[in-house]
Amino acid sequence: MPDISTTMIIVLCAAAAAAGWIDAVVGGGGLLLLPALLLGLPNAQPAAVLGTNKAVAIVGTAGAAVTYARKTAVDVKLAVRIGLAALAGSMGGAALAGGISKDAMRPLIMGVLVVVAAVVIFKPGFGAAPSASPVSRNRVLLTIALAGLGIGCYDGLIGPGTGTFLVLALTALLHLDLVTASATAKIVNCCTNAGALAMFAYQGMVFWQLAALMAVFNLTGGMVGARIALKKGSGFVRGVLLTVVGALVVKLGLEQWG
Repeated sequence: MPDISTTMIIVLCAAAAAAGWIDAVVGGGGLLLLPALLLGLPNAQPAAVLGTNKAVAIVGTAGAAVTYARKTAVDVKLAVRIGLAALAGSMGGAALAGGISKDAMRPLIMGVLVVVAAVVIFKPGFGAAPSASPVSRNRVLLTIALAGLGIGCYDGLIGPGTGTFLVLALTALLHLDLVTASATAKIVNCCTNAGALAMFAYQGMVFWQLAALMAVFNLTGGMVGARIALKKGSGFVRGVLLTVVGALVVKLGLEQWG
């Protein structure tokens, strides 16, 4: 356990629970969890912060994936195929993560958040309902390449927003509704988290005791969030997505230029 106060541990556990809820509903819980860890572990190496983030997130993501799989129709075979590509991508990204500085993380995260917000705002019907048309083999292969290898590499390299990007990619490429895309993304995200965590663990870049404590709260938040998303539907998911993205853009902007 790193040298950290009891108050900060409580704050990090609360952040883990909230991140689990957000991640289960719209993805992107790391956009809350990673900044919290950066704040709570100011003297830690960036790779160690990223590794601890993965150790926490994989538990909540797995819990949300199980909850979704029990309640909604998910193409598990396709999700696993995308997930295996994402596993390889995330391990490659994690291997490069040691060269990423904290100062470089914030503006990069802000940029991708703005892109996410623009897509959702200017396409109000995005993910409202699944398409009745079958998805072609070429489109499936494109999804494996982009949502698997591409987003998987991003997840291992930086991490925050991976679930959100997966939801957006799966909705756009496979014409899924937002709830089904969220469910599928959880399975893929489990693979990316596993690949990145394996690499960080191999490098000794995980605070296991802190991660285990935070993971309990992340799991609880993830399972609750998945149940609410299933009950409320795609409209609710879209609203939460916009709220979360907007709040985080403002927060990171104030940190960068405030």
